[in-house]
Amino acid sequence: MASQDLYFPLETTEADKVAQAVVRLERMWHDDGTSRTVQEEFLNAARALFTDRAPESVYLRILTSLFKDFVEEAGEETAERGRTGFYDSVVWKKLYKFQRDGVLGAIEKLERHNGCIIADSVGLGKTFEALAVIKYYELRNDRVLVLAPKRLRENWTIYRGNDRRNPLAADRFHYDVLNHTDLSRPGGLSGDIDLANVNWGNYDLVVIDESHNFRNNPQVKGRTTRYERLMDEVFRSGVRTKVLMLSATPVNTRLADLKNQVLFATEGNDRALASDGIRSIETTLNKAQRHFKEWQRLPAATRSTKSLVGTLGMDYIRLLDLVTIARSRKHIEKYYGTKDVGKFPTRLAPVNLTPPIDTADRMIPLEEINRSILRLNLAAYKPTSYVSARHESKYAALYDQKVRTGGQRVWRQTDRENNVVHLLRVGLLKRLESSVNSLGKTLGKILATLEGAIASIDAYEAAGAEGTSIDSFADLEKIDLDDPQFEDTVGGSVKVFLADIDRVRWRQELEQDRNTVAALLAEVTAVDADRDAKLAELKRFLRDKVENPTNDGNRKALVFTAFSDTAEYLYGHVARWARDELGVHVALATGQSTRTTLPMKRVHMVDVLTAFSPRSKDGDLDDTQIDIVIATDTISEGQNLQDCDTVINYDIHWNPVRIVQRFGRVDRLGTTNTSVQLVNFWPNMDLDAYINLEARVSSRMTLLDVSATGEENVLDVTSGDMNDLDYRRKQLQQMQQAAPTMEDLAGGLSITDLTLSDFRMDAAARARKELQEIAGWPLALFGVARFDKILADDGLAPGAVFLLRVRDDAFAFSEGYPLAPYVLAYVTDDGNLTHEIEEPKLALDVLRHHCLGNTDPDAAVLAEFDRATRSGRSMKHYRDLLDVAVRAASGKAEESMVASLFSAGPSQLGTEAAAPGLEAVDLIAWVAVLP
Repeated sequence: MASQDLYFPLETTEADKVAQAVVRLERMWHDDGTSRTVQEEFLNAARALFTDRAPESVYLRILTSLFKDFVEEAGEETAERGRTGFYDSVVWKKLYKFQRDGVLGAIEKLERHNGCIIADSVGLGKTFEALAVIKYYELRNDRVLVLAPKRLRENWTIYRGNDRRNPLAADRFHYDVLNHTDLSRPGGLSGDIDLANVNWGNYDLVVIDESHNFRNNPQVKGRTTRYERLMDEVFRSGVRTKVLMLSATPVNTRLADLKNQVLFATEGNDRALASDGIRSIETTLNKAQRHFKEWQRLPAATRSTKSLVGTLGMDYIRLLDLVTIARSRKHIEKYYGTKDVGKFPTRLAPVNLTPPIDTADRMIPLEEINRSILRLNLAAYKPTSYVSARHESKYAALYDQKVRTGGQRVWRQTDRENNVVHLLRVGLLKRLESSVNSLGKTLGKILATLEGAIASIDAYEAAGAEGTSIDSFADLEKIDLDDPQFEDTVGGSVKVFLADIDRVRWRQELEQDRNTVAALLAEVTAVDADRDAKLAELKRFLRDKVENPTNDGNRKALVFTAFSDTAEYLYGHVARWARDELGVHVALATGQSTRTTLPMKRVHMVDVLTAFSPRSKDGDLDDTQIDIVIATDTISEGQNLQDCDTVINYDIHWNPVRIVQRFGRVDRLGTTNTSVQLVNFWPNMDLDAYINLEARVSSRMTLLDVSATGEENVLDVTSGDMNDLDYRRKQLQQMQQAAPTMEDLAGGLSITDLTLSDFRMDAAARARKELQEIAGWPLALFGVARFDKILADDGLAPGAVFLLRVRDDAFAFSEGYPLAPYVLAYVTDDGNLTHEIEEPKLALDVLRHHCLGNTDPDAAVLAEFDRATRSGRSMKHYRDLLDVAVRAASGKAEESMVASLFSAGPSQLGTEAAAPGLEAVDLIAWVAVLP
């Protein structure tokens, strides 16, 4: 065989040129210096090519090509982890396959990029994944800090202690645990840690639970925020600190929510990922946000996940792939299977209840109450709006703030107060939605504030209406309005001298508010517990639940409300009734109070929740249990309460993400319940009227000019406009018809759709020697698999998946395309390319689903393939499918080029005569997916 440098392609029919070629070939054939015998090598390659391959082998061949550099490095890291004893740890052995993949992927991102966000959906075990990552770094003698919301602190401390409820005691964890709020405290104790002496810069790894709480970096005058302290004292000082963030909702209301979380990993350096194709993190996310809003304006028929992925841009997808690990329940069911993890519970259709407010039907209509609330000026809460014109400039100088990233733009105090007023109106409407008792308490507080403001005016004017004015001070920065000498001021943290206020106008609006609030208060306080129709409906449902339990006698129910006032009210009227009439114990869990009818030695939240869900909390199943918990959203995150099978939303949170989080307490991996039930209490009004009410409230919100930061209306509950009434209507209708998921709320989009981490881990988990052998297999390797009909639900069909390698930069890929120089394409038997050529995630998902775990060739499918192709002699169908892939990749491929890949003789791919402008394409491997 002649060496490759003597290869020359030639096609001619001219006799003299043919004769010259024959002479040259004869000379080379007999020249020992330029040729060698390769018969055995040729035979070995032929055997490898025509051996029936297991689908998994072909899948691994594709992965070793796509992720060659990563696989080589990961092989060394895998061996190193084995030497540390990581794979022998208790926590590692408790993980499912998809969780192990997530852990290895997170470690890889932490090592390469210094940060990772685990964004698995609610109920998939992010805490245990994080504990495994922590164990890996503790085995390297790294110092680890866990930052968690205060209410979730014991979720982490329990795994460090010698506690009978600790299933990981043998792993001897020793990480520190601090609360998010500890970042605002200069001293004091947090557990057994003295905050005054914490060496913040000495942690090698920081784990942030519920990291979406740090999605904003607010500007606060006069003090350091939690975000700033975490950035400056932990990540930018001392040793190089890695950060692992946990959140089911890292993108809560805006795609730009991701920015401030990613910047922890880069120590605030916006260009830290430039070498990976992300020139600016902020620009990438802001651009994706604009594209997302444009996508939302498209007609519903064209607003698909597929179209959105193409809209967001490769740099955004690349950013997600670099720093996130994200799997959804649907993804695991379809592409991992449920053999390992067991079945998820069936989500029953929601029960929708719309009771009236008053059983006596004497209270004024709901719409009239809403109109009265919307008419309120709430003048007591916006004193700067009544400052006389000649004093406005000085108060503006005292209180207005420049927006940090907004150039010369200013955040005016009057705008801030108007937003507070609108939020108060929203709060009143939400409390009306929640319970008349809660609304009455809030109206009482507002009435007291209004009467206090009127009394201040009366006292000031009775004293002669003479007092200090802001004009009395030459240096505004030296004014201390908290000084007791300034008695003639009104307001809370922002104070205004009464001498500077238009008191006539202010009094007029204060009195108007007082009269309206007093009238409303009289109406709602008349509806006591005996007349409360909503409370009666809750009791009816709970009785039915207890007397007719589902899931093998499960009587448990979790009742959520947005307000502690409502929770206290419900507990007060349900607890004793349920204990005495139904024979079940009830508990209350809010941020301020924990109580229960069950006699306990210690009534702490962790003990109460353990009594409610002893199986998931490793409690004693023989102890008396709590069957009903009434709670606020203080336990809507980070709690595994899967012993329960029913969640009741006593009020509908205006942010649907909360509904998903609430339901996620019971809709979880590993539950013994075969089904879970969501119950929604809706206002007793037409859905369109309800939506229009939301719109009227939100449309009155003053929008601050902070577009440079990506901020939106504070009432915006999706990534688009809440004022898109049609979108909101569909969203609420969907909540009435099915339990929502994060993917549903995002229009079908999940971060899961955009990251490739799991596939890298499939290869990295293999022995290095095995991968090296696979990488040496010849080109055009193929396998055959049977199409799984479950994928037909997603509009997929049998076909073939091809991996092509583009030589010499022949194709111009988009910047940030993660697989260059490779092209992966999934083409169905009807010739349809199922995805954009630079969006290979679907093709990889299909490969993984059909190949991973199939370690032996399927004789029946191979026999069908041989019959259809006459044992490989009739490959026109697959030539046509490959032609679709090549045309999509290059835009100028010719069918003759593709045909040469499956026929005897040299390949035509890459020759200029066959394909002008296309220099070279190799077929690396492919999988035929048969019906």
